[in-house]
Amino acid sequence: METNKIDFNKNNGLVPVIIQDNTTLEVLMLGYMNKEALDRTQKDGKVCFYSRSKQRLWVKGETSGNFLWLKSIQQDCDNDKLLIKAKPDGPTCHTGHNSCFHQKQPDRFVYKLEQIINDRIDSDSDESYTNRLFKKGINKVAQKVGEEAVELIIEAKDNNDNLFKNEAADLLYHYLILLKSKKSSLLDIEQILKDRHVV
Repeated sequence: METNKIDFNKNNGLVPVIIQDNTTLEVLMLGYMNKEALDRTQKDGKVCFYSRSKQRLWVKGETSGNFLWLKSIQQDCDNDKLLIKAKPDGPTCHTGHNSCFHQKQPDRFVYKLEQIINDRIDSDSDESYTNRLFKKGINKVAQKVGEEAVELIIEAKDNNDNLFKNEAADLLYHYLILLKSKKSSLLDIEQILKDRHVV
């Protein structure tokens, strides 16, 4: 993560930092860093800010336990702003919401669901339906996706919107397990769709 060209002189030794959820890409918060906070973030892996009100370094989560774990850092074209992608341990906002901008952003829960599915599989929980299905192998997972697709088609031909939506949810859930089985992700599929629709 190349950040040695960051210009800390434009704003009295500070640069604004946008924090984005590494999984959902939701904007979580805005903070400020001085060089020491940036160095500590890169060294420890926990996002550290410079608090203008406390006049000191401040690790997000030092009180709540809701740390932001560094995944990537990107600087802007003027080298005086940072975009950090992080994995949050819990709600980022002091109000208990995931984001400080919760009233202004769409909920990208499907990406959070993908992360939940991945976590259940990666933790190898025997109590998890998701993990038990995944461990049966690609053929069983693909078969389950096919079954859910057929059930969705059947409900689409009827007039019960509630059943149709629930079958659509079941299909999407199992599709996410299939993506995990194929070592793919929603972002991979999203990129293909974007590439197909370049104007």
